[in-house]
Parts: sequence; structure tokens; C-alpha cells
Amino acid sequence: MHAVRFHEHGGRNVLQVDDIDTPEPVSDEVLVEVAAAGVNPVDTYFREGSYQPFAMPMIPGIDVAGTVAAVGPGVTEFEAGDSVVGTGIGKDHYGGYAEFAAVPTDRLAVLPEDVDLVAAGGAGVVGVTAWRALVDHGGMQLGETVLIHGGSGGVGHTAVQLADAAGAHVIATAAPKNHDRVSELGADVVLDYSRDDLADAVKDAANGDGVDLTLDHRLDDYLQFDAEVATTGGRVVGIGENDPQVGFELSSAARGKDLNITMMSMFNTPELAVPLRELAGLMETGDFEIEVARTYDLDEAAEAHRAVMEDSFLGKLVITP
Repeated sequence: MHAVRFHEHGGRNVLQVDDIDTPEPVSDEVLVEVAAAGVNPVDTYFREGSYQPFAMPMIPGIDVAGTVAAVGPGVTEFEAGDSVVGTGIGKDHYGGYAEFAAVPTDRLAVLPEDVDLVAAGGAGVVGVTAWRALVDHGGMQLGETVLIHGGSGGVGHTAVQLADAAGAHVIATAAPKNHDRVSELGADVVLDYSRDDLADAVKDAANGDGVDLTLDHRLDDYLQFDAEVATTGGRVVGIGENDPQVGFELSSAARGKDLNITMMSMFNTPELAVPLRELAGLMETGDFEIEVARTYDLDEAAEAHRAVMEDSFLGKLVITP
């Protein structure tokens, strides 16, 4: 089979397409014929060496979706022909940038038959991250005001849909060119993140006296802002930052509101299959979909890695072997 691999850490030029043996699934694995693999910033971190993969040469790609080609001995919850979505590979297991991937069963869920597998290939990281942030860590409740920073991004456009499906009052920020689509995905109010009066606009748009739950992907830019727009007892879930030095300019705004701040990583999810099954159910009802911005062939993986870090787009980039 053909697979993208890197034999050493480095820039995008270390990615190459190799012809290697198709893996054999062991007792806790399913062999997936890959329809698509999402391209995530974390894939570039493993390639560069910021995060260490478990073995070299490495096949990148945290996400995968496709059709079950074979199952390992004793596997009963999946069978050949099933459509599946998975995530959490490409870190301590060979990833999804390949024609086939052997995926542990605890990182997979069965998909409804009519789900677009190319779109599903981009669902794993962003879907599980949004689910864990809003539901598990954020405790999102019906009717609460939820603020999604970056509502057109991978996690952002997913979180907007999940919050809408949960009956929240959804405020999202995005570039003006994406406002209409973010609204269609379920945001009640979409605001230009570059406006000077953004904090006032968020508070005006909130139900009640402020935001109940905020999903923040750039804590170095917005943590103080989150405290300013929050209601008393508000919650902030942080999923990322551009600068690792994150802090308040004035902590009294957070203390005065008993602000609850949680930092999270998708990789700490106890069993990835659990939120994946929830997301698959939402795909079946039409409450959750992945917007595919662009697709790439295996030999275009380097360009996909450039684009995911440098370009502005709505939704997800995916590799289609």
C-alpha cells in the first residue's frame, strides 16, 4: 500500500510517499480502508518533533474514516463493510495518511451508512475536542449562552453545531466572509472578531448578564476577554494558544465572578470511542456535519501541512488516499 511517512523530524520536505506492506490487524484492531484522514495542526507538531511519536518511520494523521476491510481475532463490535470514524492514532500508533490503517477498537465508532466518509475523515479531533470541551468539561446546559471563539475553524464550526443541538444560545466570532455559513451551522449571533467593541457586543448578545460557557482556542489572546464577558459563575474551557505564556492582565475580573477555568487536551479522553459514538449519532440525525474546505492526495501532504498552519479557511482539510 501507499502511505505518507517521515523518517526523521523536520520541515514539510521530510514527508514522502512510501510503498509498504498493508498492516495486519491484531486482536484489538480493525483494518480500515481509508477514505479520508483529517489534517490537523498537531500532525505538524509530531512531524517537527515538538511532540514525539512512538516509532520511526512514522505515518502521520490523527484522524481516519473509511470502510472496515478486516478485523483482528476476537473483535466482535465491528465487521467487514462497516463505515467507521476514528481518532487518536498518529501519536502512539501509525496514522491515517495511508491507503489502509490498523486502528485500535477503542478509538473507532461505526458510522451511519449514508454519512459522507470524506467529511467524516475530518471529524475526529475537532469533534471529540468540541464534545469534551462543551459537554464533559464545560457542563453545557439547555438555554445557556455559549461563546465560541473562531466559529469558522475546525473545532469552532463543530462546537457551534454541538451547542446549537444542545439548545444553547450560541455566540460565535468569525471573519465577515464566514458569517453566513456559521449562522447556517447554528450560531444565533456571529460577530467580527476584529471589531474594537467586541466585548460590549458579546455582552449585548448574551442572554442574561453575560456568557455562561466560553470555548477558547487562543488563551493568550482572549483569557482576559473571557473574564470580562463572563457571567458570575461562568466557565471557560481552554483548548489551545499561540503563545504558551498565558495569564490575566487583571485577575480581579475572574476572581470577582468566581470564574471556573479548565484546560484540556483531547488526548486525555478516557475512551475516544465514547464521544465518537455520540458524534456518529448526531451525524445520523443531521445535527452535525464537517465542512470540507479542501482535499489533498497523499503526494500533496506537504502542501496540506503548509495550508493547515498558514491559510484561512472554513472547516477542515482532509487527505484522500
